[in-house]
Amino acid sequence: MSSMRATPEPIAAVDSHAHVFRCGLSLAPVHRHAPDYDALLPDYLALLDAHAVSHAVLVQPSFLGTDNSFLLDALRACPERLRGVVIVEPSIGESELAALERQGVCGIRLNLVGLPIPDFALAEWQRLFERVRALDWHVELHRESRDLPLAGQSILDAGCKLVVDHFGRPGPAPGDDEGFAWLLRSASTGRVWVKLSAAYRNWPDQRGSAARAAAQALLQALGAGRLLWGSDWPHTQHQDLADYGSTQAALADWVPDAEARRRILVDTPAALFRFA
Repeated sequence: MSSMRATPEPIAAVDSHAHVFRCGLSLAPVHRHAPDYDALLPDYLALLDAHAVSHAVLVQPSFLGTDNSFLLDALRACPERLRGVVIVEPSIGESELAALERQGVCGIRLNLVGLPIPDFALAEWQRLFERVRALDWHVELHRESRDLPLAGQSILDAGCKLVVDHFGRPGPAPGDDEGFAWLLRSASTGRVWVKLSAAYRNWPDQRGSAARAAAQALLQALGAGRLLWGSDWPHTQHQDLADYGSTQAALADWVPDAEARRRILVDTPAALFRFA
């Protein structure tokens, strides 16, 4: 199968946010949702091929917690085509992180939706951030915009690269959202990236005026060199609002300029996720 080839292929586009899983995997002790269907790697690769997307980043689903084994199996199947973002305990050791890097992992995810924000000043968190920084990984943050100044600033203060999920999860009117305003200002650090993904988790219409305005504000503040696109496949809990094609088409609506889209789809993710 061409999708499984081990030799590098040219980067045509990178899907920077997708998930794979199957029913029956062990769930995290605390989880908001557990899908009753499979999202398997062969099905995802077929979608990539059908939409001319050459590379992708698999993100550990929150409901699987720190058991990253299914994701790591997928990375082993496609080491040139895929990278991974995992969920780990803050106490994870340096050697364990190094082993994850050798398997194609390039970042850790903090999915804090519905959870208390950890005390990132604690020694174990500071050690983790130091190790992430030494590996030149990033910290991916998923949290509603109102808490970005608290959670996001702590990660930046630790010297890490910060990747913010799903537009920063702003409210219905991003222009009046203080957390979203913080996200725009954080561009000045040069260490913040934002995923233009899962607009349907913020607004009913992913191609509506609110999503377009938020994307344009992010583009103006961060530039295409700090923006990423992700399909958020398989669109858990929102399958009725999106499919792969609609998420891909939305980017052209949010970012009409072809050169800016090319940077968002190719250059920016290639550098951040180490495809090039």
